[in-house]
Amino acid sequence: MIIVSPLYALAASIIVDLEGTPVEVSYETEGVKILSITPDLDFISLLMEVKVTGSPGILEITFDREFFDAKFAGQDDSFIVLADGDEPGFEETETTPSSRTLRIELPTGTEEVEIIGSVFGTPQIAEPEEQPEEPMVEEPVAEEPVAEEMQPEEKPPMVSQPKVECGPGTILKDGVCVVDERCGPGTIMQDGVCVPAPAESTFIGGQGLIYGAAAAFIIAFIIIFILYGISRASRQRPQVTPQ
Repeated sequence: MIIVSPLYALAASIIVDLEGTPVEVSYETEGVKILSITPDLDFISLLMEVKVTGSPGILEITFDREFFDAKFAGQDDSFIVLADGDEPGFEETETTPSSRTLRIELPTGTEEVEIIGSVFGTPQIAEPEEQPEEPMVEEPVAEEPVAEEMQPEEKPPMVSQPKVECGPGTILKDGVCVVDERCGPGTIMQDGVCVPAPAESTFIGGQGLIYGAAAAFIIAFIIIFILYGISRASRQRPQVTPQ
């Protein structure tokens, strides 16, 4: 017979390792502290290490049917509970299609509680629904202005101008030969120095040639005149007949 007493329980949960699969087991206690829970696969039981300080201590524990259950011929069967090898008072307080809850009274000083069932399983852990991925909106990237390469300016083809040569005393100015006024009359600029103009030198030489020819003509005329006079005098001399 179970003694009913006010329950000021402490709700908690503990992780049980079932062949590498972690399973969460929920419980409430009053004057009881659960240190560990280990599944015994051979005897299909749960071994709980506890520390009981209440008189009595109250343990209310809930099992997921997919994790731990007691069945016989397809129907629910009663669990077997042992506290340090003895049978404590307990009852099943809640039974649902998915879970079963036991309320156990433990004497003070109890160190080990064993709950025997008939089947172990691995509860299906609901996976979180995959949320549709929101399309990623790419932020526009400001493009840096690309400096255009400066193309070299095409220079117009140089048209060769016909070379114009000017005569002495003249220089080329704006494509036209003009009188070189940098030196005085009768001189021209040559290698940065004013020198007599070639045209005047030629002219002076021509005058000398003319004067020389005229002097030679006069001299020749005088010589001819003298010879003529001598010839005429010799014709007028009387011939003397020898005796």
